[in-house]
Amino acid sequence: MAMTLHLVKLCVGADSVETLQAWIDFRVEQAQLAGLEPVTTHTTRMVPTRREELLKAGSLYWVIKGKIQARQHLLDIRPFTDQSGVKRCDLVLDPRLILTQYQPKRPFQGWRYLKAADAPADLSSGTDIKAMPEDMRRDLTELCLI
Repeated sequence: MAMTLHLVKLCVGADSVETLQAWIDFRVEQAQLAGLEPVTTHTTRMVPTRREELLKAGSLYWVIKGKIQARQHLLDIRPFTDQSGVKRCDLVLDPRLILTQYQPKRPFQGWRYLKAADAPADLSSGTDIKAMPEDMRRDLTELCLI
């Protein structure tokens, strides 16, 4: 029986969760206008080999400014070969961005597997923490107050 597994990836180009959310919203809107399914995809060169574990209930955890800060549910992994003959894959993601507790992460290339036991917890939806500005959440986390 497969255990749940996640991926973690640097969110290049986004300097905040809000920037990432705006990008996701734009991509979903473009997909809907084109009559496509309202999901987002992230294209990567390396194809994960542990597909069954990832698709069981896995997520893509995003590292922004050196910390895991959010995740998206992983819906599918679609390998393909691009026009240049390079093998790639689309990670198909639920457009809903889920904020997580901050977890420091050193820079790395590509993506990495993340065991469920090592993944940061989601921010509780029943608290006002999610409504706080990102800078305030970061400062309070660094002070170990949240």
